Amino acid sequence: MPGLLRGIARTAVISGTATAVSNRVSRRQQGRWAAQAAQQSYEQPAPYQQPSYQEPPAAETTTSTPDEMTAKIEQLKQLGELKAQGVLTDAEFQEQKRRLLA
Repeated sequence: MPGLLRGIARTAVISGTATAVSNRVSRRQQGRWAAQAAQQSYEQPAPYQQPSYQEPPAAETTTSTPDEMTAKIEQLKQLGELKAQGVLTDAEFQEQKRRLLA
């Protein structure tokens, strides 16, 4: 009978150890998979969304007074100076000029 009890005890210890090791391996693997999933979601760029652009409302055609024309000319000169200084790019200058003259 003592041999039988020793065999049962040994089997219980081995199966308990195997269960503990198996559970630990499963937890570590789950942690690795979660870390990989987080890393992949971090590395994937966000899907490209085309910026929405709305056309400005069409300007009404009105006759400008001489004072308004002088003010526009002054603003154009200021824009030209900013472009010459490198503050404005060509595209920005053209956009501001288009808005001013519209």
